[in-house]
Amino acid sequence: MTMNQTKMVRKNQWSRREFLKSAGAAAVGLSFPTVVPSSVFGAQAPSNRLAMACIGLGIQGTGNMRAFLGNPEVRVVAVCDVHQTQLQKGKQVVDKWYDNSDCVTSGDFREIIARKDIDAVQITAPDHWHPLIAVEAARQKKHMYCEKPMGWSFRAAKVVQKAVHDSGVVFQFGTQQRSGGFFRQACELVRNGKIGQLKTILVGVPGSWTCPKQPTEPVPPELNYEMWLGPAPMAPYCYERCRPYTDTPRTPGGWGGWSIWYCISDYCIGMIGNWGVHHLDIAQWGNGTDLSGPTEIQGTGVFPQDMLTDCATNWQVENRYANGVTLVHMDDATAKNHPQQVAGYGHGVLYLGSEGWVHVDRERIDANPKLLLKVKFGPNDVRLFKSDNHHVNFVDAVKGRTQPAAPIDIAVRSDALCWLEQIAIKTGRKLYWDPAKEEFVNDAEASALLDRPMRGPWRV
Repeated sequence: MTMNQTKMVRKNQWSRREFLKSAGAAAVGLSFPTVVPSSVFGAQAPSNRLAMACIGLGIQGTGNMRAFLGNPEVRVVAVCDVHQTQLQKGKQVVDKWYDNSDCVTSGDFREIIARKDIDAVQITAPDHWHPLIAVEAARQKKHMYCEKPMGWSFRAAKVVQKAVHDSGVVFQFGTQQRSGGFFRQACELVRNGKIGQLKTILVGVPGSWTCPKQPTEPVPPELNYEMWLGPAPMAPYCYERCRPYTDTPRTPGGWGGWSIWYCISDYCIGMIGNWGVHHLDIAQWGNGTDLSGPTEIQGTGVFPQDMLTDCATNWQVENRYANGVTLVHMDDATAKNHPQQVAGYGHGVLYLGSEGWVHVDRERIDANPKLLLKVKFGPNDVRLFKSDNHHVNFVDAVKGRTQPAAPIDIAVRSDALCWLEQIAIKTGRKLYWDPAKEEFVNDAEASALLDRPMRGPWRV
């Protein structure tokens, strides 16, 4: 999480000591899922709190879990990971927070999701697992906070969408920028024509990193490697293939210790999707096309050769929309040198209009003319859904107080754009997309790339 996100989490979290004060001293000896009348302990009684399980305990999983631990309306009751080391670390964090040893552990997400004492799950496993876990969660009527991207393929994302709709559970996509004030402000300025007619959107995100091929190693006893691979093709084990985030990578390369699997296409399409979905989601929000998509996609990309990693390190893709807007998505280095880029920028989302521009990223918002940043919206202006904390918003949605900031239909559209771009740079030609039918126009080769087989016995 960024510094701003961390501040938002802290603003909304209680310490265990504060929780015990609010719940009363009589609650000290109780452990979830003991059910007690709400009249005894009030709104934060175990019977009124959302019982949550966290599946996948890497850097994203742990960060999200800590955010939910800090919410007095949530009780984290179980954790799941195929790395025993990660699993035990997660349990220790939860048990320490609640000052007990009640946290349930499992290396199999199906065991966790099947538990009757769990209301919701946090899905933060590697990307290729997202659709399988999400479909099972929907089948078991569990609400879900699912990290981005939807994972694996466009078809798999559509299967998740149907499962969520059929089950009626709350789905929150992990595109937390939807709950960021800067992003909402930027989108409202654009949607209300404050920069004139929107012409072009430039999006820059970090490029994928690389790792050389690694020698085959014995699978460590603490890792269920078969379960880690799951639906992905069988591959020889090496430490870098599936290591969790670490501050001290064993081999050179990587991006601040982030896992190498992010840049191996069997598990993720790289930063064009894993990071790209964040800013592409905001770009479409500002364009008013977050429930639609482009009609033409064309671009190029650079892919590593003869490496363990194979996802695009550099790319530039142009997406053209029916409203005349062109969205150009690039890696940060390419974005910085784009001829329409505003000096000093590259990373983030830049909206270029006929009468000005607005730039936004996680640290700041800027505009030309500067007076745009002081605009007060009137009663007739477009106002977008407001959420100031993505995790709190999810809990509020489960409790029926609001809607999720990043629901399943928007999640699928934002995720789809990443896949369309990936397919465009793979085929190397202009593609035509029907956003209403959600299919390529007369292109069998591109259509075939909307799906890919899963290794048995896994299916969605």
